[in-house]
Amino acid sequence: MKVLKRSEIPDKYKWRTQDIFESDGVFYKKLEETAGKVDLLTKYKGRLFDKTVLLSCLSDDEEISKELSLLGLYAHMKKDEDTKETKYSEMYDRVVSLSVKIGSVASFITPEISAFPAEVLRELIADKAFSDYDYMLSEILRNKAHILSEKEEKLLSEMRSFSSKFKETFTMFDNADIRFDKIKTSEGERVELTHGLYGVILQDRDRALRKKAYTSMFTAYRRYLNTIAATYSGNVLKNVFSARVRNYDGALDRALSGENVDKIVYDNLTESVNKGVKTLQKYVSLRKKLLGYKELRFYDMYVPLVENADLKLEYEDAYALVKKALSPLGEEYAGLLQEAYQKGWIDVQENKNKRSGAYSTDAYGAHPYVLLNYQQTTHDVFTIAHEMGHALHSHYSNKNQPYIKAGYEIFVAEVASTVNEVLLLEHLIKNAEGGLKKYLLSYYLDMFRTTLFRQAMFAEFERAAHEMGEKDVPINAESLSAAYKTLNKKYYGTDIVHDDLIECEWARIPHFYNAFYVYKYATGIISAVSIADAILNDNTRAVTDYKKFLSAGGSKSPVDILTLAGVDLRTKQPFERAMSVFERVLKELEKTEK
Repeated sequence: MKVLKRSEIPDKYKWRTQDIFESDGVFYKKLEETAGKVDLLTKYKGRLFDKTVLLSCLSDDEEISKELSLLGLYAHMKKDEDTKETKYSEMYDRVVSLSVKIGSVASFITPEISAFPAEVLRELIADKAFSDYDYMLSEILRNKAHILSEKEEKLLSEMRSFSSKFKETFTMFDNADIRFDKIKTSEGERVELTHGLYGVILQDRDRALRKKAYTSMFTAYRRYLNTIAATYSGNVLKNVFSARVRNYDGALDRALSGENVDKIVYDNLTESVNKGVKTLQKYVSLRKKLLGYKELRFYDMYVPLVENADLKLEYEDAYALVKKALSPLGEEYAGLLQEAYQKGWIDVQENKNKRSGAYSTDAYGAHPYVLLNYQQTTHDVFTIAHEMGHALHSHYSNKNQPYIKAGYEIFVAEVASTVNEVLLLEHLIKNAEGGLKKYLLSYYLDMFRTTLFRQAMFAEFERAAHEMGEKDVPINAESLSAAYKTLNKKYYGTDIVHDDLIECEWARIPHFYNAFYVYKYATGIISAVSIADAILNDNTRAVTDYKKFLSAGGSKSPVDILTLAGVDLRTKQPFERAMSVFERVLKELEKTEK
């Protein structure tokens, strides 16, 4: 299919950037106006002990931040429409540069507030005049015990210039330097393997091709395993050092504290998933049976169980399907979906030089926007549901919270999008039959396997690696591979072959360089499945509670915000509920074989 120029795309398939700024000229005028405020905050430096001055400073800082967010939104959207248009790249760079300059000027605000005595911070938190800023001030108070002296903070800040290089080193190696052995395709063509091509081949029906790709990929990482282990070890020890000097109980404690997440949440996740691995292993066994293999291999875990089961829908029909599937969320939610569809929230079609993939974005004061590159595939239908989940989460938060509280933490960022995917899946499964139903059930189970079980296993590996550092146990290729091999066997069981290559899979996971991040994918799907299950079984109350969650933004800790939707991750209940859904779907798939 021919890829059209941007000018050839009908307006109904384009997002309306003019809802932010009417034209580029208006954007530049606003940019200059905001740039004129660079020094506005300097008059407050050293004077924040006065409550009136403090409130005025926070208000001015907030207003400038709002302006920058709208400028950044417009610039990056225009840039993504045509990535080769240098005008918009330069426009975006100017916003980034201005943001850095203003951020530097405003850098005194948090340290000055942090220096307030605890009792002063408590008074400010209780003061109605500071109600918009109470959670921000509570977070500063909570973190006071981990803030060091000015001299120590300056030293640690200067250390970041080299202590952050471990992630950069791995990223450069993984994207620029590593080379994979060429493989021969089913058509006899020899091609060089890439990360993207590997993901495509793992879903190919040609098992011999999948094996070649798997062998090429993992052999390359094993070839450099000692170097990668040394790099990752440095990253782990950096995290351990940082936790110690800031008086945390450990690296995990520090990471969780960053988003105000209770450690019991992490423990509940790993304990509950460990109880549920037997069900995962039943799915592995069923996959082996359905594929008809005497031996199941790890390169068999992504190939679809059913061929040619794609939902090949025109965009209009796909959006109507998503809207129908999300009808349990009520008329208001459906109305917002329709508004997004009709009033330029969504950039639908691929065009020449448009950014690939999909995302949702927003800024306070503008409606959310969604970028798609829609194709007639099942995956793209789910992408609509996913991104509209993000968009409406932002809409509700921005509508109901002041700017400073509207932004939500990464911990809850994937919940609304996954709720939408689960509701779409449940709707499709309920109305499907034959091969399509079998495909959808396996799609659902694979969502659990990759987003819940796999990420929980990664989380356990990270914890094991950091405990090695905290106990002064050598962190090397041998110890890391041994830990990963043990976890892999615990999760996947005996109906899959644990070869010598899979034990070094840890070496190719870039998320490990952003410590204790991956568990959020697992808690996200746990929360989403629990919420969706409640909505489908207790519609009125569950929808009301869910809207409270969507509307809370970042006004409380993310764990407390989830409780508004009836999900308390400090208890085992949501984990057990999600596991019961996994078991139910597995039984439905088993029935298709009877």
